[in-house]
Amino acid sequence: MVKVLVGNKGSGKTKKMIDLANEAVENSKGNIIFINKNTRLTYDLNYNIRVICMEDFVHVTNEDEYIGFIFGILASNSDIETFFLDGVLKHADIEVEHIPSFVRKIKEISNDYGIDFVMSISAELEALTNVDFEGVEVLN
Repeated sequence: MVKVLVGNKGSGKTKKMIDLANEAVENSKGNIIFINKNTRLTYDLNYNIRVICMEDFVHVTNEDEYIGFIFGILASNSDIETFFLDGVLKHADIEVEHIPSFVRKIKEISNDYGIDFVMSISAELEALTNVDFEGVEVLN
């Protein structure tokens, strides 16, 4: 399943993601991965959540490399239950025009591997008209 939080900067998406991740880890039988731009959220998240900071991976510079990065994480850990991708537009120079193909690829990974994704996108929902949200739960 893919869930998306959409809204402008400062609309509370990250706080909601933190709450969802901390709730998920309490009920999870697998591992929870939280990918963020930097280390700012490390202490807000339960210590059982694996926090990955994209600033540590400067060579991940585009959408395809980012998807490959996710596959690399999956290859190293077959017990992943949920990925949280906070602020996708801040990772790997992904732009709003890349979101339709990015969401499509995330949906495919979710379906193929049985992994849940929760991601936040700093944009208005109206700006994402080209995104196929079929099978995606928009949380706001």
